Amino acid sequence: MTVRVAVNGYGTIGKRVADAVAHQSDMKLVGVAKTRPSFEAHNAVAKGYPLYLAGGAPKEPFEAAGLPIAGRVEDLLREVDIVVDASPEKVGRENGKLYRDAGVRAIFQGGEKADVAEVSFNALANYAAAKGKKTVRVVSCNTTGLSRAAAVLTSRWPIEEWEATIVRRAADPAESNRGPINGILPTFHLPSHHGPDVQTIFPQLEIATTAVVVPTTLMHVHVNHVRFATPPKDGTELLEAFRRTPRFHIFTPWEGVDGTPQVMEFARDRGLGHQDMMENVLWENGIRLSGRSAYFFQAIHQESIVVPENVDAIRAMFDLAPDAAHSIAITDRTLGIPSP
Repeated sequence: MTVRVAVNGYGTIGKRVADAVAHQSDMKLVGVAKTRPSFEAHNAVAKGYPLYLAGGAPKEPFEAAGLPIAGRVEDLLREVDIVVDASPEKVGRENGKLYRDAGVRAIFQGGEKADVAEVSFNALANYAAAKGKKTVRVVSCNTTGLSRAAAVLTSRWPIEEWEATIVRRAADPAESNRGPINGILPTFHLPSHHGPDVQTIFPQLEIATTAVVVPTTLMHVHVNHVRFATPPKDGTELLEAFRRTPRFHIFTPWEGVDGTPQVMEFARDRGLGHQDMMENVLWENGIRLSGRSAYFFQAIHQESIVVPENVDAIRAMFDLAPDAAHSIAITDRTLGIPSP
């Protein structure tokens, strides 16, 4: 079976998901939809992706830019089995009726509230929960990072309590209209929304999160403190649990990676699509076990970490793979993500 896929919204996430889908042998990218002409729209056409109008956008600006239009998003939906909605926050929910009327399945992103879909999704954590579903929400970048780590830890050791501070990037690299430029902004919604979002996947997990926004565009960083009921026998066992799990990259001290600038330089040198870092990034010397408490840092590339999750969500919804391990292996191989 080949699943026919549309991507509605061709920005930071949408263009990456479109490229990822185009690499899958069990999926076909039928087209992408945008509301206005841009260099990204031009690149879509250059890649051979049929371009459709979204959100009632007029065609004249596209024609003036020399961008051929294949139709409107309603036309695109008649040609596909599923749509990945990568529109701006809250627009996805508005688009939900459009997808229901068209009779197509839909994947929403983590900017939408959990009730936009039947299930919130992370491939390592609850792949089977998405099987056969008509609507799925791939959780946000920070929730994806925390959920991947939770999948590693909860499957091995019972957890009493998890506290995480999320040091959030202020904007994506291309967002020149956002800030702060010089400041650190506490998130005064205490605890932050990230913990409850993780609980949409791990409802029994005692996790509380706080967040601050800092003037960087590269990555988020999580500062984690996990208290186990029954801990790992030593720090090596904890480290190896992460090391043996797909979608985790652990830097050793000799590599000289002391923060997010070097992580993204590594990603640029590695040269995956869009020079991305789709794994949770941990540091060997940033993981500690002290009694029943574990401490670890992880860095999350907000532009790309959810991309493989969207691909796995499609595969789960159409039962294209027997389980998460098979789907993750296919996705990671096609995207160039190294296996553990």
